Amino acid sequence: MIGGDAVGPEAAGRARGAAAPGAVIADFGAYLVFFLVVALYYALLCLGLNLQWGVTGLFNVGVAGFVAVGAYASALLTGPDSPDHWGGLGLPVAVGWAGAAALAGLAALLVGAITLRLRHDYLAIATFGIAVTIQLVALNFARLTNGPFGIAQIPRPFAGWAGTPVGRNALYLGLVALVVAATYVGLERLVRSPWGRVLRGLREDEAAAAALGKSPARYRLEAFVLGGMVMGLAGAIYAHFIGFVAPEDFLPILTFQVWTMLVVGGSGSNRGALVGGVLVWGLWSASGALVAALLPQAMQARGAALQVVLIGVVLTAVLLRRPRGLLGEEAVVSRHVRT
Repeated sequence: MIGGDAVGPEAAGRARGAAAPGAVIADFGAYLVFFLVVALYYALLCLGLNLQWGVTGLFNVGVAGFVAVGAYASALLTGPDSPDHWGGLGLPVAVGWAGAAALAGLAALLVGAITLRLRHDYLAIATFGIAVTIQLVALNFARLTNGPFGIAQIPRPFAGWAGTPVGRNALYLGLVALVVAATYVGLERLVRSPWGRVLRGLREDEAAAAALGKSPARYRLEAFVLGGMVMGLAGAIYAHFIGFVAPEDFLPILTFQVWTMLVVGGSGSNRGALVGGVLVWGLWSASGALVAALLPQAMQARGAALQVVLIGVVLTAVLLRRPRGLLGEEAVVSRHVRT
């Protein structure tokens, strides 16, 4: 998980202490690039969850587990050799990203084959338990993950292309934007295809879909695996942007954040998933900066809990005013009917 107060207050402090206006602009630009990369990372996670829940109705509360699989897979495939843990194959970043999506998909296949017979709250409990298990494995299987010390020196794309970290991050932002755009377009075509209509049919009336000769188990498993692959790819994007992964990056609060983003943006709508990811990450970042600015250093750890309270209040307000989210499926359908 990336805390909203991890970078914002530092950038703000540097800006206040800068003597020249150019330094203020540079600090703001650096933070804006950071903000957008992380926002797109969350948006990609929301797209994967939207396919599982918004389109298919699969109550996956194990998002953090699939993100962890993708992040560690890419880190081990592309990182340098280390005496502290296995892996360190030094492969290209593109291979790491593909491997992250493939291994996260394999994990989703194994999990889905066991748990997708469950319904609603039982599926939620099972996927949550699996995500916690993956996080505990990352914490304790030191030969593979380096345990609580995490994996460092994860290669960053464009490291030799730009003279400054800001320039490198700006190039990375462009790459991530292309990946998110391609994923969005691909998922939009899939959910509007006959395959996607079957998923929506299973979500609304499984018995009717089965009576038409469709296999609920197969279609659900396909959607669960594809959503898990998107989450694993997002984990790889996170790992190569930060350059370091550790078990505390994949705590259950990450799943809570992504679910909040999807519900606020609008479940069932890929556009809603994108908007929710950016909007809620912005609120999370702003609240972290506000806590850092208003509370003394000794109380900031306690004050960080206010971020969770704020997101809960925002979620409640959105559900009261717009139960389907800002760009929920019903709003999108009605707009298409009017046009």
